Amino acid sequence: MSESTLQAVQRILVDNLAIDINLATPQASISDDLGADSLDAAELIMSLEDEFAIEIDTIQAESLKTVGDLVSLVDSLKK
Repeated sequence: MSESTLQAVQRILVDNLAIDINLATPQASISDDLGADSLDAAELIMSLEDEFAIEIDTIQAESLKTVGDLVSLVDSLKK
């Protein structure tokens, strides 16, 4: 897991969900710990796609449960 990707994902989470950055640990559940609903999740995916110039398909998006999952997916799609 790339530290620079983690920091960028944390910044996007803070901006999109208005959370404290300390909550956005790699183990944090996007819905349970960070309180994201389905609309938040869709906006988060769009923000990640814009920030990293990647495309995340629906199947990939549905598999994302934690902040670490987001970081790992972004890292894999950037290469």
